[in-house]
Amino acid sequence: MNHAILLISCPDQKGITAAVTNFVFQHQGNIVHADQHIDEQSNTFFMRIEWSLEGFKLERNDVHPAFSAIAETFKMDWRLSFSDQKLRVAVFVSKHLHCLYDLLYRHKTGQLFCEIPLIISNHPDARTPARDFHIPFFEFHVERANKTGQEQKQKQMLKANKIDLVVLARYHQIFTGQFVDSYPSQIINIHHSFLPAFAGSNPYLQAYQKGVKVIGATSHYVTEGLDEGPIIAQDTVAVSHRDSLEDLKRKGEDLEKLVLSRAVRRHLEQKILCYGNKTVVFD
Repeated sequence: MNHAILLISCPDQKGITAAVTNFVFQHQGNIVHADQHIDEQSNTFFMRIEWSLEGFKLERNDVHPAFSAIAETFKMDWRLSFSDQKLRVAVFVSKHLHCLYDLLYRHKTGQLFCEIPLIISNHPDARTPARDFHIPFFEFHVERANKTGQEQKQKQMLKANKIDLVVLARYHQIFTGQFVDSYPSQIINIHHSFLPAFAGSNPYLQAYQKGVKVIGATSHYVTEGLDEGPIIAQDTVAVSHRDSLEDLKRKGEDLEKLVLSRAVRRHLEQKILCYGNKTVVFD
């Protein structure tokens, strides 16, 4: 498929949908997907529109300047992309490898349309899966004294590899604000949904001892506030007194894999718009 995709947000007013769809029609494009949403509290209009480039009268390089006049009229924040362009993804991971294995499998089987040119870790454990999937692996030992320096090296590596998206597949390091600011809405994290009730190193044990009846996972964009970024995807599963501690861990890891891959796929498909500390995630 060879499609153009527009993601749009702007103050809501009459005529936005008509103007956008008429732009596609006037240049003989065929719309294949269109969705929109209005946040009434902020009076903000959101839209995702995708059309086939087969028979479209504008060359790729001409679409952006041609649409600019419409965007200026409606004071749009907008982003144009093309469905056949693969984003380049760097995966960061520590010792828990279940999310990494899941992402690499989905990538290899074509479920995630992207390139993964490198895996970065603060431990050696991920070297084996990186080798098995033929992806370069880089280890950066990180501690308080060398954190800033190691982050600078990591940023240089990401820049050299033209990385578009950073995925934290259970990476147990907190990035500095400087690192996060370098990749706004381009770092996706996954964590269990026990926070803030069960914080610390062993949340599953705490939840098990408390006798919780539901566990979950949350994937979100990373901001400087720890685990406070815009949420992309969440899911839960019921547990009972019959579930052991190991059952809780297994179910939790299954959820983490599912929720993280769902968030990454939505990002790769250009289906997410951020506003404030929220997201619009189109179907």
